[in-house]
Amino acid sequence: MFNIKQNFLVNEEIRFSEVQVIDDNGQKLGKMSTRKAIEIAEEKNMDLVLVSPNANNPVCKMLDYSKFKFEMAKKAKEAKKKQKVIEIKEIRLSPNIDKHDLEVKAKNANKFLEAGNKVKVSMRFRGRELNFVNQGKEIMRDFQGMLENSQVDKEPKVEGKNLTMFLSPKQK
Repeated sequence: MFNIKQNFLVNEEIRFSEVQVIDDNGQKLGKMSTRKAIEIAEEKNMDLVLVSPNANNPVCKMLDYSKFKFEMAKKAKEAKKKQKVIEIKEIRLSPNIDKHDLEVKAKNANKFLEAGNKVKVSMRFRGRELNFVNQGKEIMRDFQGMLENSQVDKEPKVEGKNLTMFLSPKQK
């Protein structure tokens, strides 16, 4: 079952002595005691639901609570469907990568960026390669230059034996 983030107080759960009441047609019935409002709602086969728990002026609405909960769950489910989950894809380079290999990896990174994902570009240095970190940074800048619609989120930075850079799609 789907969880509703906000729980509403219904009928006897409402602890205010007086509430502002709106009927099922949207008409304001004015301020009245909670007990009287619950009785009116029960006569119409409705529930009294606290929609605005403001301490000075609590507002209650008469409606079918089970139908209301269903509609809220439906809206929440639709909102969740429309959310875009951004993933971080990783591209690994080496300090002595060939130009063609770099172009192939740039083509793949472009696909990831077009799909709306972020790209982590990493380069691992082994042994004596650690002396050529500046060349690695140049390779990463060249790589970023090959990508059409990217912007640098995090500049190339050495972390241990790795050099990493984060890219994201350009904002339109």
